Parts: sequence; C-alpha cells; structure tokens
Amino acid sequence: MKVVYLYTDGACSGNQYDQNKGGWGAILKYGEHTKEMYGSAINTTNNIMELTAMIEGLKAIKDPQVHVEVYSDSAYIVDCIIKKWYVNWQKNGWKTSKKTPVENKELWVELLSEINRLSKVELFKIKGHLDFKKTGDVKKWYDKFKSQKSISFEEFLYIAKMNHAVDALANKGIDEI
Repeated sequence: MKVVYLYTDGACSGNQYDQNKGGWGAILKYGEHTKEMYGSAINTTNNIMELTAMIEGLKAIKDPQVHVEVYSDSAYIVDCIIKKWYVNWQKNGWKTSKKTPVENKELWVELLSEINRLSKVELFKIKGHLDFKKTGDVKKWYDKFKSQKSISFEEFLYIAKMNHAVDALANKGIDEI
C-alpha cells in the first residue's frame, strides 16, 4: 500500500486577543514528491489553525486507497482521534463530558469526514519546537515518541525537522496577512 506522510501545524499570533492573525502549514510527502501548503486567517485561534492544517492536508490527497501517516504537535487533535473523544461527542449531540458544546464542531466534522474518506489514517504526536542543540531533550522526546511508533533516531530527527518546516509555513501564513 502507498504511504503518504502528512506533517501539519497551526499558529496564532495574539491568540488571546480578538484581533489576531493565524496561519497553518502542511507538507505532504509521497516518495520523491513533496507538496507544501499554507494559509492564514484573521480573528482565529491556534486550535482552528491546527484543525485547518490537517483538514487541508488530507483534502489534498486524491487517492483514497493510500495509507496516511499524520504527524502533528497538536495534542488537541491527536488525542481526540486516538482516544476517540469524538465518539462520545457525537453520541452526546456534540457536547463535551461537561455538557458544553464542542468547540469548532464544524471543523471536527470536516476532519472526521476526511479521515473516513481515506482507507487508513494514523496520527502521531510529535514534540513541537524541539531545540536540536539540547541533545538531552531530543533524546528524551525520541524515547517518548517510540511509545507511539518504533523508528530510528534518524527518522525521529527527520520528523522533528519536518515539524519545524510546517511551523515555518504556518508563520509564513501569518506574515502574509
């Protein structure tokens, strides 16, 4: 089965203010082919940009029979999908366990639709903004990552560097506003 690797990130400058700028970035890799995407929005949130990055990346995949590995630093998204929080949200009429409306429901619906459109989607949480000069930290995060997926240290470094690259794309989106 063909494997497509998707790296995503979202960012928001002034996230706590009404007037802010957000950006998202996604990189798709298939064999020797690479596609970079990014965009932006005003008056948004970091979570909206994270969701948008993943949605747009998945939408760019035309062959629904591929296996997609998604790497994101968003615990908000990765935990929701892996731990299947969305199942109870749907059962409870898109309410959280605290009976409050799920934030960004329309984006969650779209993300789940994109995931279900594809034959196999796996999500992996990567540490964001990893400082490669701090070798102790890099080793610690590599050891944590191995609990999700058995990979070599070099593969982990590549994934972490791709996370830096999508972060740069998200910030490029912000800069262009």
